[in-house]
Amino acid sequence: MARNRGFPPFPDAETLRLRALHRAVGDVRRGVPVLLTARQDFVICPAETLTARSLGEIAALAEAAPLLLLAPARAAALLGRALRQDQAAVALGLDPALLDPETLRRLADPTLAQHLLAAGAAPALLDPAPEEAAGALALAKLARLLPAMVAAPARADAAARAAALGLLAIAIEDVLAGADIEAANLRRVAETAVPLADAADARVIAFRAPDAGIEHLAIVIGAPETAAAPLVRLHSECFTGDLLGSLRCDCGPQLRLAIRRIAAEGAGAVLYLAQEGRGIGLVNKLRAYALQDRGLDTLDANRALGWGADERRFLIAATMLGELGIKRLRLLTNNPAKVEALAAYGVTIVGREELVIAPNGVNDSYLATKASRFGHKI
Repeated sequence: MARNRGFPPFPDAETLRLRALHRAVGDVRRGVPVLLTARQDFVICPAETLTARSLGEIAALAEAAPLLLLAPARAAALLGRALRQDQAAVALGLDPALLDPETLRRLADPTLAQHLLAAGAAPALLDPAPEEAAGALALAKLARLLPAMVAAPARADAAARAAALGLLAIAIEDVLAGADIEAANLRRVAETAVPLADAADARVIAFRAPDAGIEHLAIVIGAPETAAAPLVRLHSECFTGDLLGSLRCDCGPQLRLAIRRIAAEGAGAVLYLAQEGRGIGLVNKLRAYALQDRGLDTLDANRALGWGADERRFLIAATMLGELGIKRLRLLTNNPAKVEALAAYGVTIVGREELVIAPNGVNDSYLATKASRFGHKI
């Protein structure tokens, strides 16, 4: 029988870990529970995608009633009182009457109709809370869902029951490390000339990790790999600003100005990173906008949803720069934190150049928040 020559017979361990992670992300986005294995195994499903069937599958694997894992800021808002903010998550014990998919979605999403939990739903930290809670919410974030998980301690035979139901079991270590493994393994998958209005010699190079579905792009102008220290811009994708011309942010004008600046120098690159809304995803960014319309600024809106102020991963950019052969650069940014984050991955940054866009009458408070609370030099 003929053999496939040139291909390994089996995937390596790292590929298998990534495959499991990508399946887990896909499953929870569809409301399919996942068995998270750790010191204490938990069966988990995001509140946002939970269904009656999901609850039934959780019950089949659980040895105790489900809890609702939330970021401390979200739990504090529901309970109407202050909570410690240095915890991975707060686990809320729920009255059985609250174990309904629609009710749990409303508890998870601050943009929906609000109500405080009853006093009987007092917060109780999991034991041990930090690792399992962090892993559960990390999976929700990787799926770009609200970081709110329905979780139940798993029974001793949960692995066998999960297999019988066709449910995935994934180690917590693979969830916590998976995004960095994927970022470190980004490789070029496509490249072509794309002449731009402001840069006729531009090329677009697509990057993707093995077995991954998310692509990051590099807009390369000239030959930056031969320049001593070319201009480079890290630009997080912004559907509303870059494509629609939204006035709520300065992203679209910054992108076009960066391309013009680099083209004027003759060489450089814009890394167009699939990290919408500082890494929270487009849907959550729209939710954050809704909260901003109620009076929150961009940082507090992210936190109200359960996300951090900035969820971006700069190992992605460092890996892309390595693949492009750019070892030294000048970073085109108003954000000194980007310089520190990129330098932490071994990139030599010889200077920072500002990319300031004037307020337009709509985004004035947004820009002021970037300066006062994110430390942008604008």
